[in-house]
Amino acid sequence: MRIAVIGAGGVGGYFGGKLCQAGNEVVFLTRGKALENIRDRGLVVKSYMGDFTVYPEVSDKTDCIASAELVLICTKSWQIDEIARSIKPYLKENAIVLPLQNGADNAERLQNILPAESVLGGLCKIVSKIESPGVIDHFTFVPEIVFGELNGEMTARAHSVKELFDKAGFKNKLSENIQRDIWMKFLFITSISAMGALTRSVLGVMREDPFIRMKIRETAGEIVRVGQALDIDIFEEDIERILEMIDQGEYDTTMSLQRDMMEERPSELENFNGFVVNKGDELGIDTPVNDFIYHTLLPMEKSARGFI
Repeated sequence: MRIAVIGAGGVGGYFGGKLCQAGNEVVFLTRGKALENIRDRGLVVKSYMGDFTVYPEVSDKTDCIASAELVLICTKSWQIDEIARSIKPYLKENAIVLPLQNGADNAERLQNILPAESVLGGLCKIVSKIESPGVIDHFTFVPEIVFGELNGEMTARAHSVKELFDKAGFKNKLSENIQRDIWMKFLFITSISAMGALTRSVLGVMREDPFIRMKIRETAGEIVRVGQALDIDIFEEDIERILEMIDQGEYDTTMSLQRDMMEERPSELENFNGFVVNKGDELGIDTPVNDFIYHTLLPMEKSARGFI
């Protein structure tokens, strides 16, 4: 199968690298130093589960996706709309588009631009980062992709993607309720990411501070209420589940949004807490904790994007 991977960072680099290692025809759509280094020296993945180097096709021309049967979108959620518009003219008929970034509405945003039937819902679980362009550092946690049809059907094409991932040797799950899975990750990541940016603290410090822990719980409660208003199968008891995940996480963990903001890079603030605030406003649901988090961090986000 020919696979196009958009983005060669911690997500795309790892999973695209594994698919390439398994013998699939993989092309990475990337640019800059990552493009140069992968072309010259290959894609290097340093993983606590085993290092490897692969030599995929790499391009900065969007038409490289034209013959791809599967397109993995592995960029930040704020880049989704621009990417969808850029690939639309080249998307092969019956191609499958699978977004793997954080955020609650990535699949829906893609469906608004691309043929709706081409899009699966998806997410990934991985702790990795770019060590340098073309070099990925996967330093903890067993990586996993969770995906499925947005209507919950167990289709032949979804099973074919699972078979592909199984052969590539990484953990994956074909979900019967991908919307719930997406929102469960959204609940976890949104409850702690911006809080980490506000406090400049690692996960262990935040979860052990009684006041911060209470605010994490309140943030999660607002997310659950917004999700329920959108007919998502997410419940108050899920808050306890994500608090258990927080308690089980490594003490020194930081989230990508937190790292981006601390290093003055554009982040996914708008797609995390901003999404909760905006949907709450639309639905008439009060979200005071998310309001405070979002609006307190917004000047930093605007500065990182050169708006102020």
